Amino acid sequence: MSDHLKRLNAPDSWHIAKKTTTFITKTAPGPHNANAMPIAVWLRDHMKFARNLKEVKQILGQNDVIINGRPCRDPKMGIGIFDIVALPKMNKYFRILRDKSGRHISVEIDAEAAKSRLVKIRNKTTITGGKVQLNLRDGANILADNTYKAGDSVEVSIEPETRFKIISHFPFAVGNMAMIIGGKHSGNIARIVEIIKVPGSVPNKIILEDEKTGTQFDTIAPYIYIVGTQTSAIAKWGHEE
Repeated sequence: MSDHLKRLNAPDSWHIAKKTTTFITKTAPGPHNANAMPIAVWLRDHMKFARNLKEVKQILGQNDVIINGRPCRDPKMGIGIFDIVALPKMNKYFRILRDKSGRHISVEIDAEAAKSRLVKIRNKTTITGGKVQLNLRDGANILADNTYKAGDSVEVSIEPETRFKIISHFPFAVGNMAMIIGGKHSGNIARIVEIIKVPGSVPNKIILEDEKTGTQFDTIAPYIYIVGTQTSAIAKWGHEE
């Protein structure tokens, strides 16, 4: 299988120039969907920390890029929403988010904020011994008690000594704050005002309200990413007006 794809076929969420060269690095299979951006594209095309793929490989080969608490050496590794990318030697830390056009953006944060990340619970299972396992959106699994539910978000440590320790819990519930991660409202942050259960296999309908404008809109449950309760747990979104 080729390690590259044509730039013209790259996801719009990457927000890259389409006609500079014919090919661009393809994302390796990993924790995110097909829209995940390869770290090579992030370093070279978005952040301009490298001029070409050779420089990308040199940077990665020196363990200078830490993704969610672990060094990255694969230029094809994909990064996506709420990932934390750290460049400790430069004292630079970034949270990957989405703008209101559904494109990846990199919001600079401080070293303290880069010690944890927000993750959505995809589902949970009971494993041997009756223990509850939370299966997270990024493919990771952690043990917890039964107070957590599918659709909730948890803030987890990405520090080596406390990796995957749950710091905060944000339930998928009316009154809580959410970021929309798909559809025409992608990138919006709003408060859930109603959850409408839909019978059958159709996703539940979610009514939200933009607190700045008072405007209500709807989306579906899979597009909801809980980011706080009374207020958002994230201070900077990168598209504040």
